[in-house]
Amino acid sequence: MKKLIAALAATTALAAPAMAEEISEFRIGILGGENAQDRLNNNECLRVYTEEALGVPAKLFAPADYNGVIQGLLGGTIDVAWLGASGYAKTYLSDPEAVEPVLVKVNTDGGYGYYSVGFARKDSGITSLEDMKGKAFGFGDPNSTSGYLIPSIEIPAATGATMDSGDFFGEVTFTGGHEQTIVAVNNGDVDGGVTWADGLGEWEDGYQSGALRRAVDAGLVDMNDMVEIWKSKPIPEGPVVVRKALPEDVKAKVTALWDTLSEKDQECFYGVAAGEAKSFDPITHDAYEVIIEARKLKSN
Repeated sequence: MKKLIAALAATTALAAPAMAEEISEFRIGILGGENAQDRLNNNECLRVYTEEALGVPAKLFAPADYNGVIQGLLGGTIDVAWLGASGYAKTYLSDPEAVEPVLVKVNTDGGYGYYSVGFARKDSGITSLEDMKGKAFGFGDPNSTSGYLIPSIEIPAATGATMDSGDFFGEVTFTGGHEQTIVAVNNGDVDGGVTWADGLGEWEDGYQSGALRRAVDAGLVDMNDMVEIWKSKPIPEGPVVVRKALPEDVKAKVTALWDTLSEKDQECFYGVAAGEAKSFDPITHDAYEVIIEARKLKSN
């Protein structure tokens, strides 16, 4: 499949060399979830490779929240982004013609699922969701799949109560993102919260990829101080999307770059993919229908 995509990119470029002149720059959006400078550093290699592939300046954009990237894609000021499934659902429901999913991050086990993981400090004595009754709970970003959408559906199903402050949890707050939730739990600002992880490998490492792994790599948290208290059902990993209005050869070249990144530069791939993973592989809209339906239900 990788050879097919690379061949497609080459063929399209030969067939329509003038098409590349239709863009004067290329803009890469990076979802929130960790501080902006770390996000920029982790994706700088991708920016350089994008410039080389397209022959135009490439720029990184790291808005403070998920909605900044979503609005950029909708408004045409961002050309490519790796969205969460819920973020893609919001983008699609806002404008079905704005973007198209092209690739998904594949885990080391060959799957493309991940989990919303509930966690607390080990020294808090909290070991389960039941122990969180009456305590402070932290969501991440309202447009996050694992940091809000899925736990806001599955946790009430488990507790038999709403996520409103004072119902089951004493207080429910939005921290602003995955890194903020991890720091808030670690500092004791909230008693527990949710973030994302692939669920593979060791807890002590923050699993193989995800926000916990990022936090461990950044030295923000020692996972030996943390305990897992809840885990969602598997969630489909969000897609890499490109703006539909882009020239076809540009879309093909960018897709080919992401698709072969794990082979081209493993260190760069690790930074872009939020930890250890196998590759970015082709995906279609159909994989996200269940998340789109869940998002519709939450907005009613």
